[in-house]
Amino acid sequence: MCPSRLGPLDAWPPAMRILIVTDAWHPQVNGVVRTLSMLQAELAAMGHDTLVLGPDRFPTIGLPSYRTIRIALLPGRRLAKLIEAFRPDALHVATEGPLGWAARRWALRRGVPFSTSFHTRFPEYLHARTRIPLALGYALLRHFHNRGAATLVATLSLQTELAGRGFRHLRAWTRGVDLSRFRPDCAAGEWASLPRPIFLCVGRVAVEKNLEGFLRLDLPGTKIVVGDGPQREALERLHPEVRFVGERHGAALARAYAGADVFVFPSMTDTFGLVLLESLACGTPIAAYPVTGPVDILQGAPAGVGVLDADLRAAALRALHGDRAACRRHAEGFSWRACAEAFLASLVRLPA
Repeated sequence: MCPSRLGPLDAWPPAMRILIVTDAWHPQVNGVVRTLSMLQAELAAMGHDTLVLGPDRFPTIGLPSYRTIRIALLPGRRLAKLIEAFRPDALHVATEGPLGWAARRWALRRGVPFSTSFHTRFPEYLHARTRIPLALGYALLRHFHNRGAATLVATLSLQTELAGRGFRHLRAWTRGVDLSRFRPDCAAGEWASLPRPIFLCVGRVAVEKNLEGFLRLDLPGTKIVVGDGPQREALERLHPEVRFVGERHGAALARAYAGADVFVFPSMTDTFGLVLLESLACGTPIAAYPVTGPVDILQGAPAGVGVLDADLRAAALRALHGDRAACRRHAEGFSWRACAEAFLASLVRLPA
């Protein structure tokens, strides 16, 4: 069966039934969950009925080396029933975990077109933990995605890289930021009792995030880590001078960003970095390595928004001279509505 032609949006019915299958969903806290949550809200506001099928609907087991992340256990039969009961107009397979593979298998067996998205550099994560060769990991992901009618990627640099690795049907899918929640005026004296400047890092405390790249920096003032994960206990012991404050959400997270002087992003494997946009929306300049994600977000940004440098310490110190108003203006160019519209344009209609 041939997939229906992608877009244009005016060829679609005004209200669609859109099914998203994902292995990353609440109560997990990460960029994939935030993206899909905001996407679902925007699609609902646009009049579409969007169902997200995540691990919360299935028996689960803890992910090896990261037990707090639960993945679905043998989801095939139940997933098939849920898909068929919903009768979607379009199917999007968001992740490459057990649910993603089960949804892909269901679609291929029935000749049903589907789209996918590339959120996470699993080959690098697996290599960091197990030394599995990167080529093997990318071969597996290429096999997963290339059977889809479209693979959505967050940045131009990642799209170029994946094309060079043999991925096909790549489509641009940017991200947004909640500008009403993340604002420069919400600090309310956050971190006021700590020596300044405040260097902040927000994210999962896990090996693939290269948090040590931040913790080892010789910086003045105070270093703060917001987030949790399997490395937290060990890193707290190794770096008693750093304040680890755990996870923060909503207004508390916004205050953490707005109260900092510089947001330091040490990851070299993220495919985008939503935390970068959240920090900029709060007026806090960023310091990062010149890699996928930071390079794309800062493309076209005015002076004072962020500093990219292979020397992360130098980047952090230079970012102290950032322009908080310019940071906010740059963040205002990213919206979740644009993200939802790009997503809709890449969907593939299922046969009636």
